Amino acid sequence: MTARVLLPVLPFAGHVAPMAGVAAELVRRGHEVVAYTGAKYGPRFTALGADWEPWRQAPDFDDADLAATFPQVGSGKGARAGRANGEHVVLRSGVGQTRDLVALHERRPVDAVVTDQLSVGGALAAELLGLPSATVAVVPLVLGSRHLPPPGTRLLPARTAAGRARDAVLRGVAAAGTHRLLDPIITDVRAQVGLGRAAVSGFDGLFSSRLVLAQGVPGLDYPRPDLPPSVSYVGRLAPPPADADLPAWWPELQEARAGGRPVVHVSQGTLHVDAGDLISPTVAALAGSGALVVVTTGRDGAGTPEAPHVRSAPFLPHDRLLPLVDVMVSNGGWGGVLAAVAAGVPLVVAGADLDKPEVARRVAWSGAGLDLR
Repeated sequence: MTARVLLPVLPFAGHVAPMAGVAAELVRRGHEVVAYTGAKYGPRFTALGADWEPWRQAPDFDDADLAATFPQVGSGKGARAGRANGEHVVLRSGVGQTRDLVALHERRPVDAVVTDQLSVGGALAAELLGLPSATVAVVPLVLGSRHLPPPGTRLLPARTAAGRARDAVLRGVAAAGTHRLLDPIITDVRAQVGLGRAAVSGFDGLFSSRLVLAQGVPGLDYPRPDLPPSVSYVGRLAPPPADADLPAWWPELQEARAGGRPVVHVSQGTLHVDAGDLISPTVAALAGSGALVVVTTGRDGAGTPEAPHVRSAPFLPHDRLLPLVDVMVSNGGWGGVLAAVAAGVPLVVAGADLDKPEVARRVAWSGAGLDLR
């Protein structure tokens, strides 16, 4: 039996890639897929055989210039920018998303919703329309637990009675903060689309109670005895490998690998791409080391250092690159980290904001690499 499945996707590269993997698999199984995302990423889904619906009432944006649509986020860095991102980009855009999705369903009904966890409109529209839904956790699982410190505190699980007492206090403080600061925003967003107060506080209330597909593996997450039965770890979600134009210097990389020369891959990710954050320090640190440094810039490569030991490109396919790499230096993007783990490549992670510090802690805790903190 086939179904018409709606995929709401927040138009960030790190969300689009795993959701494109979901779309590709659903299409392969014969389902009709409708991806709802921004104009920049619509072609990613139509190339997989899915239909695409653009953001109309929701404020579409380019993740390469977030402040152009949401000036509240400023540079995108720091705690204030993180709060603005959560309120305006994620939550308040959910009003327009929900209205778009309800209108889409009225034009041609869908049978189910499989939503990116931060595409708030997907969760709200499914609830409003009474549709079965699943949540795809595209970043590390942030569901609260009685056995862990609150998400976002950047703390590792407690190992002592004192640590467990600390975590209990912090959970209480976090719950009070969520109730005072976050829940009123969520309540306001829900009211604007015709829904009452959420039964579950905070972001936990946006997860499906039926099925949560957690991108990742248990070994990269902290043990939690109270994990809901609705959660299934599904490994790395990625679209099928596509043909990609490789740079002219690619044979040099293959020769380095074959000759035993160390190859270090450094990626600044796709959101904050200032080369001075991670790329330049890595290139400088490895000068004279004998290593070949392979840089992916995420965009046009502006500011990337030029040096004899450096080769760079805006993007390189991980399935082709990582088997040739000895170590990956990462900003902590979850998709890139999972790709490295799947390829058996050790990691050095410098996570600064949003979910990146949580990723870095998990990498170090699991033994998959180092956290530069």
